[in-house]
Amino acid sequence: MSKKWRRLIFKTIMDSKIPRYVAVEGVIGVGKTTLAKLLAERFHAKRVNEEVEANPFLSKFYSDRRAFAFQTQIFFLLSRYKQQQGILQQDLFGQQIVSDYLFAKDKIFAYLNLDQNEISLYENLWKLLEPGIVKPDLVVYLQAEIDLLSRRVKERGRPFEHNLSRDYLAELSEAYNHFFFNYTETPLLVVNVNQIDVVNHPEDFEDLVQKICQPHPGTRYYVPVSSQKGKKKPKPAEPKEQNLLPE
Repeated sequence: MSKKWRRLIFKTIMDSKIPRYVAVEGVIGVGKTTLAKLLAERFHAKRVNEEVEANPFLSKFYSDRRAFAFQTQIFFLLSRYKQQQGILQQDLFGQQIVSDYLFAKDKIFAYLNLDQNEISLYENLWKLLEPGIVKPDLVVYLQAEIDLLSRRVKERGRPFEHNLSRDYLAELSEAYNHFFFNYTETPLLVVNVNQIDVVNHPEDFEDLVQKICQPHPGTRYYVPVSSQKGKKKPKPAEPKEQNLLPE
């Protein structure tokens, strides 16, 4: 058998293992959009980016969470739903998709920021929208220490994130860990990014791609190739017990 045919067969096998729809998740500043972009380029997939900057209430929300929480949340919910309808209308069997958010994570922000009356209204709207959402084949959840998140947010210098506090990042990180600790809707790959750099270290990205292309049920924790060579393993964050979301 020629080398050309061997390469073609290997490529066909690898392509068949690539999830059709991958959602990358994590706290603000963890690198969701960067990884989604790299994966989309690698898999020749359509990239779906969350329309964060289109939310006219976001900068006000970071200045006064209580006053602008509901407007900010409803705008995001409807915006995300509209994007998800676009995914639903596409031929998922014809083109792979990589998204930098998971629709279900909308509830993390809702239960963190809304009061009980607002939650009641939010839940009524959620129940109308959620049945029309396509679930991904794999969710990649990125974790990072608060210092790294805070540094990345400052480095990218988005004006609407100017008032985003370190305390809010910590609170949000805890809520994310709680949510994904209990997440069972799709296969989940948890990736601690404190010791990897998928942009500047190609070997980190290649190793992660291999893990993404290995189908698995339930939750799996990614161990970076650097840890396998004797470096200290990153310990996945364990959530504190708290009732942020409904059962």
